[in-house]
Amino acid sequence: MKKIIIACFSLFVISNSMAQTSNSEENSLTKKGKIFLFWGWNRAVYSDSDIHFKGNGYDFTLQNVVAHDRPTAISFNDYLKPDRVTIPQTNARIGYFIKDNVAIVLGLDHMKYVMDQNQNAGFKGTISDPTYAAMVQPGQVVNLTDEKFLTFEHTDGLNYINIGAERFENLYRTKGFDLEFSYGAGLGALLPKTNAKLFGNDRSDRFHLAGFGADVRTSFNAIFANHILLRLEGKVGYINMPDIKTTLNNQPDKASQDFFFAQANLGIGYIFGFSKKK
Repeated sequence: MKKIIIACFSLFVISNSMAQTSNSEENSLTKKGKIFLFWGWNRAVYSDSDIHFKGNGYDFTLQNVVAHDRPTAISFNDYLKPDRVTIPQTNARIGYFIKDNVAIVLGLDHMKYVMDQNQNAGFKGTISDPTYAAMVQPGQVVNLTDEKFLTFEHTDGLNYINIGAERFENLYRTKGFDLEFSYGAGLGALLPKTNAKLFGNDRSDRFHLAGFGADVRTSFNAIFANHILLRLEGKVGYINMPDIKTTLNNQPDKASQDFFFAQANLGIGYIFGFSKKK
C-alpha cells in the first residue's frame, strides 16, 4: 500500500512542479469544446478500517480489518472480449473542456475490495447467538479464517461514480505527439455490489447505493496523431459507506465502514472535437 501511495503522491508533486514551467496557452488539443473518452485498468490499495455490523441479535464492530484488491489475470478473454470487459478492475472517463485547459470529467472507478480471511480482527460489541458469540476469543479477537463467521467483499465491485474538475498543462509538443499532465479533484457516490455472508445467512450480492467518496488525482497523457490518448493516472481518496447491505432479503441488517484508498491506472482513449460550421 505504501508503494502505491508514495507513487501517487510523487506523481502529483511532480505534475504540480512541472506546471510552474509549462507553456500551454496555444495547445489546441485541450481547448474549450474538446471531448475525451478513456477506458483503463487499475490497481488499488486500502487503509485498514473498522466495519460495524448491526442487525437482529447483534451489534458489533470488527476493528482494523485488512483488505486488498483482486486483479484479474491478464487474458484476451477477460480484458478485450466485449461481454467481459467489466470483469477486471476498470476505469471509464468522459471529459468535456468547459474552457481552455479545464475539463469536467465524469468517471466510474470499478475497484474490487476483498477482506482478508487469514487475519485476526479486534472485536467490540455484542452477539446474542451463542454459536457465533463463542467465536470471539479471549482478548476480544475474532479469527476470520473461519468463514462461518463472515465473508465480506465488494467485488462487482467497489463502484465509485464520480464527477471532477481537471486542469491540463502541456509539457512537450512535436509533430504528431503531445505530452500533457492534468491535476484535479472529484467527488461522487458509492454503488457497490457487496458479496457478504454473515452468521450463515443467505449470501448478499446486489448493487446498493451505500455512501460517498472524494478524491484528488493527477495524470500524464500522451496524445498521438492529435487523437489517440494513452493515460497514466494516480488517485488518492476517501470512501465512507454508512449503508452496506449484508443480507439477501430486505431485513434491516447492514454494515458501515470508511477508509482511504490509493489507485493507479493505465488505459487508452480518444480526444476529439466537433468542427464549427462557417
